[in-house]
Amino acid sequence: MTGRADGPTVMLSHGFGCDQNLWRLVAPSLARDFRVVLFDHVGSGRSDLSAWQEERYATLDGYADDVLRICRELELSQVVFVGHSVSAMIGVLAAIREPERFAKLVLLVPSPCYIDDDGYRGGFSRADIEELLESLDSNYLGWSAAMAPVIMGNPDRPELGEELTNSFCRTDPRIASAFARATFLSDNRADLAHVRVPTLVLDCAHDVIAPPEVGRFVHARIRGSRLITLPATGHCPQLSAPEATSEAIASFAAGDRRT
Repeated sequence: MTGRADGPTVMLSHGFGCDQNLWRLVAPSLARDFRVVLFDHVGSGRSDLSAWQEERYATLDGYADDVLRICRELELSQVVFVGHSVSAMIGVLAAIREPERFAKLVLLVPSPCYIDDDGYRGGFSRADIEELLESLDSNYLGWSAAMAPVIMGNPDRPELGEELTNSFCRTDPRIASAFARATFLSDNRADLAHVRVPTLVLDCAHDVIAPPEVGRFVHARIRGSRLITLPATGHCPQLSAPEATSEAIASFAAGDRRT
């Protein structure tokens, strides 16, 4: 934990292929007013790889259970949970299970389902996802080098794509493959209606992984939620647009006292 010990608690939860380091441009500004909790999902970053179990982490439920375990062990309550990408749905699952644990949810470029369906655009066909997973399995490092710049966007800032590539490459390929399946084959659309925690949905103006239709879908399905489109490109605005991202999180977490 870092930041103000007497401030509201903000928990930052990273997405697939990432670790807590991807919050490095956002966390310091949040730490001025909040107590900030950073962690690595099991199998990512500097987590204990021996704790990873294939069956437990075959779905997002295992990751949601870990979030609740962290909250219990650190005796956290009234948490403002900020979930990036797949961690947005991990936060949704955790908040449905123990709503009293959370004050608010911030869903940063969320996607409850990546695969297109009748009347729903997730951004990918099932064939796209199957090809993606097959490519990941056959050549993870090559997949990382090719996909990270696409996920990051901002081709005029290649250093951002390189940072995400390096983050992907630090992940054990077997664990990454399992996490990818839990992520890209998940369908949490029906869960959104059960969220009772005040929620902010943050999407980006241009994002090939979670197109604008997805943000609008999440916003429409979570009762009373707010939707803000960040003036950012790509799927990692905490790196490409850290000021706008941190300001949106801080304003919502503080109850909009800043505005």
